[in-house]
Amino acid sequence: MNLKKNLSLIAFLCISFIANAQQKLNSPDGNLEMTFTLDGQGTPTYELTYKQKEVIKPSKLGLELKKEDANAKTDFEWTDKKDIDKLDIKTNLYNGFEIKDVRTSTNDETWQPVWGEEKEIRNHYNELAVTLNQPANDRFIIIRFRLFNDGLGFRYEFPQQKNLNYFVIKEEHSQFAMAGDHTAYWIPGDYDTQEYDYTVSRLSEIRGLFSKAYTENSSQTAFSPTGVQTALMMKTDDGLYINLHEAALIDYACMHLNLDDKNMIFESWLTPDAQGDKGYMQTPCTSPWRTVIVSDDARNILASRITLNLNEPCKIADTSWIKPVKYIGVWWDMITGKGSWAYTDDLSSVKLGETDYNKTKPNGKHSANTANVKRYIDFAAEHGFDQVLVEGWNEGWESWGGSSRDFVFDFVTAYPDFDVKMLNAYAHSKGVRLMMHHESSASVRNYERHLDKAYQFMADNGYNSVKSGYVGDIIPRGEHHYGQWMNNHYLYAVTEAAKHKIMVNAHEAVRPTGLCRTYPNLIGNESARGTEYEAFAGNKPFHTTVLPFTRLQGGPMDYTPGIFEMDINKLNPNSHTHANTTLARQLALYVTMYSPLQMAADLPENYERFMDAFQFIKDVAVDWDDSRYLEAEPGRYITVARKAKGTNDWFIGCTSSEHGHASTLKLDFLDADKQYIATVYADAKDADYKTNPQAYVIREGIVSPKTVLKLKAASGGGYAISIMEVKDKSVLKGLKRLSGNI
Repeated sequence: MNLKKNLSLIAFLCISFIANAQQKLNSPDGNLEMTFTLDGQGTPTYELTYKQKEVIKPSKLGLELKKEDANAKTDFEWTDKKDIDKLDIKTNLYNGFEIKDVRTSTNDETWQPVWGEEKEIRNHYNELAVTLNQPANDRFIIIRFRLFNDGLGFRYEFPQQKNLNYFVIKEEHSQFAMAGDHTAYWIPGDYDTQEYDYTVSRLSEIRGLFSKAYTENSSQTAFSPTGVQTALMMKTDDGLYINLHEAALIDYACMHLNLDDKNMIFESWLTPDAQGDKGYMQTPCTSPWRTVIVSDDARNILASRITLNLNEPCKIADTSWIKPVKYIGVWWDMITGKGSWAYTDDLSSVKLGETDYNKTKPNGKHSANTANVKRYIDFAAEHGFDQVLVEGWNEGWESWGGSSRDFVFDFVTAYPDFDVKMLNAYAHSKGVRLMMHHESSASVRNYERHLDKAYQFMADNGYNSVKSGYVGDIIPRGEHHYGQWMNNHYLYAVTEAAKHKIMVNAHEAVRPTGLCRTYPNLIGNESARGTEYEAFAGNKPFHTTVLPFTRLQGGPMDYTPGIFEMDINKLNPNSHTHANTTLARQLALYVTMYSPLQMAADLPENYERFMDAFQFIKDVAVDWDDSRYLEAEPGRYITVARKAKGTNDWFIGCTSSEHGHASTLKLDFLDADKQYIATVYADAKDADYKTNPQAYVIREGIVSPKTVLKLKAASGGGYAISIMEVKDKSVLKGLKRLSGNI
């Protein structure tokens, strides 16, 4: 055999080996192992184990494309299609593949976020990139896997090529085959809202419980009685914690999960557009990352930074203007029904630019009036808050919701009783800023029509942050909140805001997927059932013990904690709602519900009744150098300790379910060469979220790394602790050491 033939044979044998061999990938610590292969039909499959336990059973990967119109003409010259006989097979991006190339690599780097739960984040993974050729269509794709110590990320990549240029996704068929009937912490799959209470059940029970879990919202679209949303948290019977989500959602539809409850297989389910299509793609392009976070310790789920690590580095060159914010707001009195967003009750319909509000009678309960806002500014200045949010300041609130109006707000015209220039000048003189509010009423076309002018108005008047909202059905009509078109809008708003040095806190937007790493002026999102629901129907007592495992896996939440008066009828006699929490737990949420944007949501007068407890809200940081997850069990309790940015001060928070929780806390994370004073804000012995929510005790004393504290969170309760480094030893006089039962 000559050399040329010999080399050809070797090449053939190598290609055949690659095409048929399993590809294995291990995490850096060896605990996770992912196996990739092609099945007998050339379908990409993967499986995942953790410490030799099944996490993901063999699961198929691929996409189904929309069939091209056989009668459609192509090109400017209206040329007839030449491949009509291949239109069916061209929809197939899920089998008939061969392995063309396999590449492995390792990455280990440390990066610093602009703000975050830690000063530094390690990005350490092993990577497998498999290039798959599909001979029948003469095209190829890449499936890229990254295996971290805490989980797996994978995505589809579509390089530019002759036979894959423009295409429409009918459905993505990424499977996650579960190894059992796990316990799940879930909310209904929905194209338009995430504002649901969580349900805890077996996977097999989702179908039967779905209708009860699917509660009313201003805009909602379910798609399956076994559809659920990510991030989905699960626990196996043998003690594994599994979390399914996505990262880097850019120019793509949001992924939900649809469960085959006979076989316990989740499959990706993308949000469609107004035509029912799931994505319009142009190569080169990629899908978002699909993530599987897994551990035998629930604390590691909370500590995972996979979602952030799978996003691109920061794209904003100068980030000096991006600052964490602690704020109060003219909001809760409107949410509770005490006040109103609208200026007058005379009008049932408003036409902007035509309606003359000076000819109407004020209703006397419009909260965003100059005198009331001044009161909030004074309170913020006195107690060290950065900003004051004002909702309802602009014309149009008399007929904003549920009317499917296009031209609903202009975002620059104030009501007669709101003096923009004076109030901003007054705030700045006190060292405070006003926070802008842009409620779009889901008329996104109108918002984009006004966006540049609205942002310039903010810049001209000294605003540097905006809370935006998307309440109601989306305009353009037929689009959904989580479809590709809307996801592109949310990012457009963030990138345009950055040009004006504006930070964005988007409510009712798509759930976060770590984009705050790339665009850190995306300082917060709501995108889940927040504190406002405590004024509507109340959240389940365990709600805040689940959210850090689910919604917060993608990024921080503007949860708006700090409610001190739980009986809403004391603000609004027509309300019979009760906030399902103790006062002490409200303090804890500033630590457990991570956000660089933290609101003290209650009214100033309610804080003035409990100024000793309010001190914790004044003291607690909003940016951190270190975070330690001390205790965690989804649906039961979470205890977190965080070290304030640039200091040696620590803050601890614990939130519990209706079952309460007993903690034994070791403060061994403190520095041995420093002295500390701890202030403990805990539920009183007789505290209960239903019957005695405002019962709390405060204890102060000296602590060290050897200190062990025993604390009890009441039913629906919690506790908060501030631990301050002693810089003046005179403050130690008369203080005793804290230890044992508190």
